[in-house]
Amino acid sequence: MKYDVLTYGRAELRAKAGPVADFGNGLRGLARDMLDAMYAHEGLGLAAEQVGRSEALCVIDVPPRLDADPRTGERHNPQAAMPIVMVNPRLVASAGEQTGQEGCLSFPGIYANVRRAAEVTVAYRDAEGKERELRARALLARVIQHELDHLEGVLLVDRMSPVQKVAVAGKLKRLRRDAASAG
Repeated sequence: MKYDVLTYGRAELRAKAGPVADFGNGLRGLARDMLDAMYAHEGLGLAAEQVGRSEALCVIDVPPRLDADPRTGERHNPQAAMPIVMVNPRLVASAGEQTGQEGCLSFPGIYANVRRAAEVTVAYRDAEGKERELRARALLARVIQHELDHLEGVLLVDRMSPVQKVAVAGKLKRLRRDAASAG
């Protein structure tokens, strides 16, 4: 099935994801379709809520060139095989702090500086139902935290400072208006 990415203003984006119990073909198909939608929109991650689904599922694919330390060229997360399908993910540890620019497929053309943990450990099941744990740093850690936010109904706008919200108020208003007319 081909999915469109929902944009800001759609109620589905505020829904909290429900746990996944069935690890059958339907879940694997949804994960594949979400990856296709993410790639079509040139994203690094996508949560089920962003395609109007309520499963606790997100997909992530950070290309090696974006995972490299700019000074040394070494990968921050060489252990992370991409793409990653995370089912029922939960943050189990975090450390440090990083602030950097984030975008979101549900907020096209809008970017904001967001403070996140510099390193996270996330426990999840893969699409086959196998338990996994991943320790991630740098951009991958940021993407994981962003997608986990989506699964809780937390959006990029919720992480913006008041000044950032004022700066993009017109764009946010347009997205809400477009979402209202679309759905």
